[in-house]
Amino acid sequence: MKDVPLNKSAGPSPARHGSSSLGQIAGLFLRLGITAFGGPAAHIAMMEDNVVNRRQWLDRQQFLDLLGASNLLPGPSSSELAIYIGQSQAGWAGLLLGGLCFILPAALLTAGIAWCYQRFHAMPQTASILYGMRPIVVAVILQALLRLGKTALKTKLAIGLAVGAAAASFAGLGPIWSLLLCGLITFASRHARRMRGFPAVFGLGPAAAMAAHWSLGSLFLIFLKIGAVVYGSGYVLLAFLRADFVDRLHWLTEKQLLDAVAVGQITPGPVFSTATFIGYILAGGKGAALATLAIFLPAFILVAFTGPLLPRLRRSEGLSAILDGVNAGSLGLMLAVALFMSRSAIVDLVSALAFIASAVLLLRFKINPSWLILAGAASGIIYSVLHAS
Repeated sequence: MKDVPLNKSAGPSPARHGSSSLGQIAGLFLRLGITAFGGPAAHIAMMEDNVVNRRQWLDRQQFLDLLGASNLLPGPSSSELAIYIGQSQAGWAGLLLGGLCFILPAALLTAGIAWCYQRFHAMPQTASILYGMRPIVVAVILQALLRLGKTALKTKLAIGLAVGAAAASFAGLGPIWSLLLCGLITFASRHARRMRGFPAVFGLGPAAAMAAHWSLGSLFLIFLKIGAVVYGSGYVLLAFLRADFVDRLHWLTEKQLLDAVAVGQITPGPVFSTATFIGYILAGGKGAALATLAIFLPAFILVAFTGPLLPRLRRSEGLSAILDGVNAGSLGLMLAVALFMSRSAIVDLVSALAFIASAVLLLRFKINPSWLILAGAASGIIYSVLHAS
């Protein structure tokens, strides 16, 4: 499930190419890529304010149509929306420029943090920062889970699928297969007499990128697979990362993955820049570049080639049923990830209190998660200094 509700219109309205210059597109999305903290919902709100209210590149209905289209695709919804907006204004050149300018600032900043992490992670202050951030990351995931659950889990079937997906994750079933099963079960429950197949985009199985031995090629293929099949909130990405890099390949530890997620939270732009951090940890600059390219490449391809098909797909009852099931399963995977990560994040009384306090601030007072995680990092340093004195 994405972080915003789907628009029920037939698809993106035909846009007028060339209504904005490439320089204007680059300037807007570079600024957003540097300042857009707070996750997909915040990114989308900032885009709407800029392209509808301030610059009037699109009217409100056109914006909603593009937003609805981005929610139909697997991958990072806010990045796909940036790509759609660029395409609507300047065709293929705008498509590339809008996406790249929104994604690259986060990727470069994440790579810089990964370099520091590799060089200084054994230093006490770095350990203290991560100690303070980890329990808050878990609280942020749970907040997103509760928020999205209000939209996705409105039927007993959806609730059952979410619980089943979480249980399947604990049992070792891969996230791709969990989502496929959830989608097919919902399809079958609504269209028992009309089983005619489903979109091939969801049909990539674990064999699509599976080379258990380390290589740059296998790293690229794994992130390419993830970018092509992760459907739902950016937090569902964590389930796929954990399944591949922690459980199956053992290339990362649980704590390293949690640290990667924390970096993705404190940097602006898409959460998928977590891939940049992981790529750098595993293979330096080349790994960071390949991981970033691989995980975002499907978004560019999907946006470029789904436009003409979107009106028909949006009206398809079969596709809508599959997407409802996938959304419910996505929330189950998010729950499983949060429970797995809590074992590495909540390790003593102080971290438990930090988790509880951050959960209250997020749920009751709607604190921006980015600022809360930065506060957690600062509190981790303060606690370390006081503990040492």
